[in-house]
Amino acid sequence: MLGRRRVEAVTASGSPDRDGQAARPGFELAQVNFGRLTAPVDSPELAGFMAALDPVNAAADQAPGFVWRLQTEDGNATAIQAFEWDAAGSAGVIVNMSVWRDVEHLGAFVYGEMHRQIMRRRREWFQRMSEAYLACWWVPAGHRPSTAEAEDRVRHLRAHGPTPYAFTLRVSFPPPGGGTAEQPARDHGDWLCPA
Repeated sequence: MLGRRRVEAVTASGSPDRDGQAARPGFELAQVNFGRLTAPVDSPELAGFMAALDPVNAAADQAPGFVWRLQTEDGNATAIQAFEWDAAGSAGVIVNMSVWRDVEHLGAFVYGEMHRQIMRRRREWFQRMSEAYLACWWVPAGHRPSTAEAEDRVRHLRAHGPTPYAFTLRVSFPPPGGGTAEQPARDHGDWLCPA
């Protein structure tokens, strides 16, 4: 299975806060997304994705509101083993996990033009998934989630839909103590994934 290794302790990307300020007290937004590969990462079929990975990661690292992302010493997370229980006959699963200041900053990056250009080509590299493959949740400021934690949040989202424990970019919840916890903070219906 791609010869990857399980990594729970990973390096942080840069300083805790991209805007040069100390991390806010309280909560930060963790997100995970993963995909089922149509071919191995070292195959010609995935060459376009692999070529785009470093520029997209560098743009995320510099984006307003970015705090941290999961990575190995290679600078990306393609060697990290996670979500293997959901490979479903694919060539493997790769994961992306990061921490942001809030939903708005994450959404601005995800639906910004550079990332949207890559998302438009995702069917070349990833199998279509009908189940949730992205989850967001609030973590105490400074906490860096593990892949096991991320897997638990995705399983919860699949079983229960968006809740304060695990939600989506489209239907998000406020941080603990930041409003009516059981009611969504907003429905970002305008944040739709390009086809």
